[in-house]
Amino acid sequence: MGETPNAILAWLEHREAWAPLLFIGIHLLRPFLFLPVMLVCITGGVLFGPIAGTAYSVVGTMLSSLLFYRTIRLVPSGLKKLKGLKERWLKKHANLTVKQVAVLRLVPFIHFHLLSYCLLEISADFKEYTKSSLFANLPLALVYTSVGQWITLFSIPMMFAFSGALIGLCFMIRKRYEVFVWRDFFQTSA
Repeated sequence: MGETPNAILAWLEHREAWAPLLFIGIHLLRPFLFLPVMLVCITGGVLFGPIAGTAYSVVGTMLSSLLFYRTIRLVPSGLKKLKGLKERWLKKHANLTVKQVAVLRLVPFIHFHLLSYCLLEISADFKEYTKSSLFANLPLALVYTSVGQWITLFSIPMMFAFSGALIGLCFMIRKRYEVFVWRDFFQTSA
């Protein structure tokens, strides 16, 4: 069992050009393989080191986000499901900021593409979505690739405390205004 990681590392050393492409491909296949983003980024840090692993994870998560942007409209049921999940999770008319999405991406149990959907809602076009995704994906890749071994050594209570602190930070940097829709504010009887 201990020889398997050594065999994988030896194989990767001999395929220098293919290893990063394979790793980025795993990022793209991650939703279909039901792999958490955190696990893939930590693996990148172990295999490629903190600097190259972060770079490959940023490229992989960005391509995954851009693929999500291009394909989510082709699957109306998926779009409807994400919208319903967002409405249950947040208030009906609340939108997250890009900073909040960046912080929430660090919480391991929040769905990656749900947060991509939140970015999609606040972005005017593809260019703005790309910038927002880069800003939101960079801390994810940096933290989980560089500090991945520390996070895996956390105990369960420490992991919950870390997640709670991130959610608290997200609450503190939220927008502090409320949006009322005309129909909801003035309920008319018909």
